[in-house]
Amino acid sequence: MPGSKKFAVIGLDCAAPELVFDQWRDELPCLRSLTDQGLWGKLRSVSPPITVPAWSCMMSGKDPGQLGIYGFRNRKDYSYNGMTIANAAAVREPRVWDVLSQAGKKVIVLFVPGTYPPSPVNGAMVGCFMTPSAQSAYAYPAEIKTEIEARFGPYRMDVENFRSEDKDRILQGIYEMTEQHFAIARHLLSRIDWDFFMMVEMGTDRIHHAFWKFHDRTHRLFQPGNRYENAIRDYYRFIDGKIAELLPALGDETGVFVVSDHGAKKMEGGVCVNEWLRQEGYLVLQQPLDGPTPISKARVDWGRTTAWGEGGYYSRIFMNVKGREPQGIIDPSNYEAARNELKAKIEAMPDDQGRPLGNRVFKPQDIYQAVRGVAPDLIVYFGNLSWRSVGTLGLGSVYTFENDTGPDDANHAENGIFLLREKNGHRGRELQGKQLFDISATILDRFGLPQPVGAQGRPMERS
Repeated sequence: MPGSKKFAVIGLDCAAPELVFDQWRDELPCLRSLTDQGLWGKLRSVSPPITVPAWSCMMSGKDPGQLGIYGFRNRKDYSYNGMTIANAAAVREPRVWDVLSQAGKKVIVLFVPGTYPPSPVNGAMVGCFMTPSAQSAYAYPAEIKTEIEARFGPYRMDVENFRSEDKDRILQGIYEMTEQHFAIARHLLSRIDWDFFMMVEMGTDRIHHAFWKFHDRTHRLFQPGNRYENAIRDYYRFIDGKIAELLPALGDETGVFVVSDHGAKKMEGGVCVNEWLRQEGYLVLQQPLDGPTPISKARVDWGRTTAWGEGGYYSRIFMNVKGREPQGIIDPSNYEAARNELKAKIEAMPDDQGRPLGNRVFKPQDIYQAVRGVAPDLIVYFGNLSWRSVGTLGLGSVYTFENDTGPDDANHAENGIFLLREKNGHRGRELQGKQLFDISATILDRFGLPQPVGAQGRPMERS
């Protein structure tokens, strides 16, 4: 019966299909075995393909617009500097573990982005990388924290300052974090009764951002024979072994997903979005800058500014609309024309060599089922995510090859991975066209439960 089956999800943040299914397929025996036993393929992420909100989209079946979460940081209102971090309190739609808890199923949810602060569930939850410190109340019920610390020491929620040149420290931190996370998972699986288990490991994301230039021969900074050339490959082999150690604790009868929320790709450089807006006359300053300055600290002449942007792996463009922003100057009747003009100009932007940059620009209303919260007016993928957005002003150029938040070699790609093993499964069948929302749809289908109202996605086929 579908309602009696256990299900588990092992999440590898940012795991890239090109590495798992192609380049290192034969070096990852556990993942190769899961591929050979079941269904597998690329998993299309949401727009934007970033950790926050992608995991919450995957587990709720709702897109970023429906959630009202467009990135790690979001506008909390229509003021110019009012930003808030999208932690668990920002997610107001039920996720899989909420639906299962309500149905009386027992759950274990570990390290899933968007779960700090932890919420009450029918089981146990340990919060994600957004946990401020090991002293925070990161577990539900509270005694789980005491148990973790007694057995495994202080909780390693993330790798501190992973955007730095201290590569040996970062590499050690990634391994120690991953080792602890899988040990915690095995321990709690052995001690707590469960129907649904999920964990997400952030190490795959952190190692991509810190070490991509050392591994990718097409990266402009790649140097053959460098000491970190195999760092990412070796870590993939390590985590493959950790998954192999975890599978016996899940049991042969359990359906198992291995998934990622997005992929990875080399970062060519950065586009200084606010510097471009300034040069094009959309952003006006009250006085010249003395040097590199975040947009939040620049003296912007809002009475003459049409638009400004946020930095990150993609860019969010906000327009200064009369009656909406405090000093708005765009008449609402001209808003759509002004937005179309700005969209067209960004799409036509050249790169640093004068060649087409290949930007993609989206209106939230065109890509989401609903648009809640304070959405950006435009969402921009510079170079189709081969370039990041740099929000800092005063760098002296629209183009930069230094990241304003620290060294970072990789951007996010739109396709992640999925592998689905079920008993009497499909034996190595690749599926095309699967998307993030299909994961939650499949899990609820296997438990015989309906999707929440408004949820997207379709269950993957049964054995």
